[in-house]
Amino acid sequence: MIINGKSIRKNSRRNANINMTNLMDVMMVLLVVFMVAAPLMTSGIPLDLPKVGGGTLNGKETSINISVDKDGIYYIGQSAIEPETIIDKIMAIKGENNDVTITISGDASSAYGRVIGLMALLKEAGFSKVGLKTEARQKQK
Repeated sequence: MIINGKSIRKNSRRNANINMTNLMDVMMVLLVVFMVAAPLMTSGIPLDLPKVGGGTLNGKETSINISVDKDGIYYIGQSAIEPETIIDKIMAIKGENNDVTITISGDASSAYGRVIGLMALLKEAGFSKVGLKTEARQKQK
C-alpha cells in the first residue's frame, strides 16, 4: 500500500528475539577466563600449613592474611614486614572496617613462638578476631 508516496507494510513488526548462541559463546569465554585467572589470583608465600582434623579453618572474606614463613619472617600479601611496624600496617589496611578478621598462616616448620607472639601482639593491639589458617588432614584408608 502506498500513501503519499511512502510505502507502508501491513505487518511491520520488529524482531525482538535474543540470539542465544552469541550469548552462550560470550558466557563460555568469560567462564574459561575466570577459571584460568582464579588460581593465579591466590598467589602468596609458599607455606607448608599444619594439617588438622576436620575441615579447613579459614578467615572470612573481610580478612587480612599475615604469613609467617619457615624462617620466621612476617608477610602481608607478597611483601615482607618488620615486626615493629606490623601493627601500624594492619591499622592502615583495616581503615574504617571494624569487622575485619586477621588470619595468620604459619608454616608448619616455623617457630611456634613467632606465630603465637604475632597473635599476642595483635590481641594486645585490640584485634579480637584473630585466627590460624590450616589445611585439612587427609583421611587414612
